[in-house]
Amino acid sequence: MLSKQGLCSRTEAARWIHDGRVEVDGRIVRDPEFPIRSDGAQRILVDGRAIDAAPRLYLMLNKPRGLVTSTQDERGRDTVYRCFDGAGLPWLAPVGRLDKASEGLLLFSNDPAWAAGITDPDTGPLKTYHVQIDTVPDARVLTALVDGVDVGGERLRAASVRLLRSGERNAWLEIVLDEGRNRQIRRLLAAVDIAVLRLVRVAIGELVLGELPKGQWRLLELAEAKALFSNVHVQDS
Repeated sequence: MLSKQGLCSRTEAARWIHDGRVEVDGRIVRDPEFPIRSDGAQRILVDGRAIDAAPRLYLMLNKPRGLVTSTQDERGRDTVYRCFDGAGLPWLAPVGRLDKASEGLLLFSNDPAWAAGITDPDTGPLKTYHVQIDTVPDARVLTALVDGVDVGGERLRAASVRLLRSGERNAWLEIVLDEGRNRQIRRLLAAVDIAVLRLVRVAIGELVLGELPKGQWRLLELAEAKALFSNVHVQDS
């Protein structure tokens, strides 16, 4: 419930509860699985204060290469939250992921229902990437990427692929995905003996990265958040 209200992550909520900071109807509860009614009839306090749902925020970041998409990293690597240092933002969770070596458009929100809709593999928006590769592919290879390749018993494919530009030794592709599997583009290209030199997500649905500088972020307008996934209810703040 604390997480759904946009106050913190599930992990942080569990920590608060274990630390005895959360009361339900006048008594401290230390069980994160303690049942909470959805009608709001129970009085929940954190550090003695009644909880109120945090205003819903929707944010886009131009993720730099080399940052981990995580709130914390057990290996001590810099995370995407470094980009928010000093901003005074409330708790926000990444909506989807980009691996450490990837760049570009990454969403954040404290609205779990909206985030679930954006990341839903069946109904979420298309994701568009510009990918620099170590070869100049022919039409046969581009067709194979759309038709799909079996990788470790998993069928990987792109919704569409087109050649953006090419030089003597490498090229840039535009790859559109309609699902989000772990390192999907890198594994798909490796299956046809192509290595990724650079991978940048440039759009999610109709929301484009545009000229947002590397490492910078901006809040989405409510209309932009709604347009990303029309079937997800977005609350007015």
